[in-house]
Amino acid sequence: MIDKTCTSLAAAVAGIHDGATVMIGGFGTAGMPSALIDALIDQGAKDLTIVNNNAGNGDTGLAALLKARRVRRIICSFPRQADSYVFDALYRAGEIELEVVPQGNLACRIEAAGAGLGAIYAPTGYGTLLAEGKETRRIDGRDYVLEWPIRADFALIKAQHGDRWGNLVYRKSARNFGPIMARAARCTIAQVEAVLELGSLDPECIVTPGIFVQRVVPVRDAVQAAA
Repeated sequence: MIDKTCTSLAAAVAGIHDGATVMIGGFGTAGMPSALIDALIDQGAKDLTIVNNNAGNGDTGLAALLKARRVRRIICSFPRQADSYVFDALYRAGEIELEVVPQGNLACRIEAAGAGLGAIYAPTGYGTLLAEGKETRRIDGRDYVLEWPIRADFALIKAQHGDRWGNLVYRKSARNFGPIMARAARCTIAQVEAVLELGSLDPECIVTPGIFVQRVVPVRDAVQAAA
């Protein structure tokens, strides 16, 4: 019997090793799997490479992971916001590496990994510092930059509901990067509000099929219910 349900958050993040590349879903705090991040902090993995749209907000979630000095490198689109002071301090002190990727390129590079593509050509960044040292090519009269897929050892994402096979549905814009990250990681771990019985999820509403998900953990709290 296939049952991908984890009985605890600790079990869900077990096996995330030092030096792992970890994708974390969310657009700011929307769709961020805060409970899984807290469990990862408790688990102790370090020297991580994190792939996320942002670089943390305030002192919680991803910012807390950074503050715990568990992240060696971050790949993101928006490292600086009004409340990104944890990242700012680490970066200015030379304690974290940063790769800035335009948001569309970030999504496309993750999607490329999930689709099994070797590389893609993107126009964004051509002629800027972001293209420095990269292969470029003119296609149909337009200049492009060669970008490599972004793959991960693990993906931590949040969905609204799941079932024991790992099928997932999301709540509105909290979906954001979750579906594409699930396809680009060797092991996808999903935090959900509830694990429902098989057949309870409308097949037409399933966004992430269970084939892309290895672990599902139910988390019932005020933050999960509100996001």
